[in-house]
Amino acid sequence: MENLWLYLQSLPKSNKKWLSEKLQEDLHSEKTEYISKEEVLAGIDAGLKDVVAGRTRPAEEFLEELRHGL
Repeated sequence: MENLWLYLQSLPKSNKKWLSEKLQEDLHSEKTEYISKEEVLAGIDAGLKDVVAGRTRPAEEFLEELRHGL
C-alpha cells in the first residue's frame, strides 16, 4: 500500500483529479443486482414447501437473530 501511495503522490495534478473523480463516481454509483423471475418463483416455491413440511420457526426468533447479527 505504501508503494501505491507513493505512486499516487507522484502523479501530475490533472491525473490525480481524474482519478479522484473516477473513485467518487464508483462510490456514488448504485450497484443494482437483479434476479430472474425464475429465481424469484423458485425461492417462493422452496419457502412454501418448507412451511408445508413444518420447517418453520417463530418470527420473534428470526428477528432476534437479525438484531444480534447472527
